[in-house]
Amino acid sequence: MNRSFVYFLLVAVMVTWGLNVVALKVLVEQFEPVTMTALRIFTAGMAVIVVLLISKSWRWLSLRELKMISFISLFNIVAHHYFLSVGLTETSAVNGGLILGLLPILTAIAAILFLRARLTPIKLAGILVAFVGVSFVVIAGGQGGFQVAKGDIFIFLSAITQAVSFVLIKKTSPNIDIRLMTGWMMIIGSACLMVISLSLEPNGFASMQTGEWHHYVVFFGSAIIATAVGHMFYNYAIRLIGPSESAVFTNLNPFFALIGAALLLNESIYIEQIMGFVLVAIGVVGGSGAVDHWRSTRQIKYGVVKK
Repeated sequence: MNRSFVYFLLVAVMVTWGLNVVALKVLVEQFEPVTMTALRIFTAGMAVIVVLLISKSWRWLSLRELKMISFISLFNIVAHHYFLSVGLTETSAVNGGLILGLLPILTAIAAILFLRARLTPIKLAGILVAFVGVSFVVIAGGQGGFQVAKGDIFIFLSAITQAVSFVLIKKTSPNIDIRLMTGWMMIIGSACLMVISLSLEPNGFASMQTGEWHHYVVFFGSAIIATAVGHMFYNYAIRLIGPSESAVFTNLNPFFALIGAALLLNESIYIEQIMGFVLVAIGVVGGSGAVDHWRSTRQIKYGVVKK
């Protein structure tokens, strides 16, 4: 496949992921957040399974695979989406999108801690710059004042749990199609979220009947386009150009979230948030290992060998 088309594909995914933060903000204000999230992830999982059935890639899991995928889904689906949905009820979509921009950095830190990945000076500098950037975002507090919103903490926890799940996927190195794993994680995770919602939100399913037609359009667009198709396309891009190069494109995710929140939700954008976005973007490029990967690739290409 043409490399330029892969880049176009990645940009399109980042547009949908950035706007998905805006979509989720709309949905959690209309429906009970955990119940809505459980049904949204279940819908996404069913969409992935349909794709697998059409491509004849669907199969049942072995007991060992089921245990492993269930454990990963506790982080990748249950904790990540729980904190994300609840967090967006108490912070702005702008802040949510910008804090989620830390995901590549948090993944790099988790890899250093649990996979013994090498911490280079460039990675360390990038990590520090990114956290300085997110401190600007949190200080803004979605209000332009100096405060830390509870929702910001939940969004940060959402990013941490997803980063941990990425490391678990890498560490277990399962011999399983990533699309199959994604579908099963969504189905298992959504079932767990439904159990949680029954405890925390007794009127959750009733709230799902209170929306207007445009709320359901947003719901299915978020589930099928952003969550199901978006994740499959991103995983496909990783296979073609590698994780380091693909990770650079995640810088566009908070940018589109910021623009979408301003245009579609009329949320205010403060100078602290803009400064934070710039610093997080710079930090992600360095801290995620993209710069180190680019330098090593050039050294191999031009025959440069470190002594």
